[in-house]
Amino acid sequence: MANSIKTVLLLGLMSGIILFLGELAGGKEGLIIALGFAAFMNLFAYWFSDKIVLLSSGAQEVTPTDAPRLHSIVDQLAASAGVPKPRVYIIDTPMPNAFATGRNPSHSAVAVTTGLLDILDDHELRGVLGHELAHIKNRDILISTVAAILASAITVLARMLAWGAMFAGSSRDNDSRGSSNAIFGLLMIIVAPLLAMIIQLWISRTREYQADETGARIAGTPHGLASALAKIARSSERIPLAPNPATAHMYIYSPLSGESILRIFSTHPPIEERIRRLRSMTI
Repeated sequence: MANSIKTVLLLGLMSGIILFLGELAGGKEGLIIALGFAAFMNLFAYWFSDKIVLLSSGAQEVTPTDAPRLHSIVDQLAASAGVPKPRVYIIDTPMPNAFATGRNPSHSAVAVTTGLLDILDDHELRGVLGHELAHIKNRDILISTVAAILASAITVLARMLAWGAMFAGSSRDNDSRGSSNAIFGLLMIIVAPLLAMIIQLWISRTREYQADETGARIAGTPHGLASALAKIARSSERIPLAPNPATAHMYIYSPLSGESILRIFSTHPPIEERIRRLRSMTI
C-alpha cells in the first residue's frame, strides 16, 4: 500500500510540473500540444512494446512440450495470482535474467533466459516468476507508460520554453533581460527533463519493491526470490549483464543498481536492499 501511495504522489508531482511548464510555455494551448505529442509517442509504445521487446531480445515462444518445468510453474503461479496464463518465452543466453511484458493481464508474456534456468532450482524459479506475474497483476506496464507520457510532456514543454526564451533573448541585443531569458531557457531544457527522468526512475524502483512483495505472496514465500536474486547478483560478477539499455528496466535485475552515484539513475533498487526486505517479510 505504501508503494502504491508513493507512486500516486510521484505521478501527481510530474503532473504538477507539466501544469507549471504548460502555463509558462503557452497556457492551455502549450499544455495540450505537449500532452498530445507525448501521448501519441508513448501510447504507440504501450500497444506494441511487448512485440518490440520480445523481438529485440531474441525471445522464442515455447510450448508445454518444449519446456514442461517452466510451463508447470507458470500455470501454478497464474492460478495463484488470479490472472490469465501469460505466453511463455525463453531467451538463449547465459545471462541469468527474466522479464514480463504486455499491456494488460490478457495480453501478457513472461520471458526467462537459459542462464536463469540453469542456475535456479524450482523454489527459486517460482520466486522469480512470481515477481514477473506480480508486474502483470499490478499493471506495471500501464503505470510505466503513464509515467513515460508525463516525462515526455515535460521534456517537450521544457524545449518549447527554452527555444522561446532564447529567441526572445536573441531579439534584444545588449539587453540584460534578454540574456536572462536565454539563461533561464537553457536551465529549463536541462533541469526539467532531468527531474522528470529521476521521478520516472523512482517510480520504476517503487514498482520493483511492490512486485517483490506481491510476487512473494503469489509464490507463497519470499525466500525463493531472495535466494534467486542473490544467485543472479553473484552470477553477474562472472557473466556481465548487458541487456539493451532501452529495455533494461523490464528485467528483474539491472547491473546499474549497485553501489555508486549512478544509483539515482537506476531503474532498480539496490539488490541488497531488495533481499533484506524479502528476508524480513512474513506471509
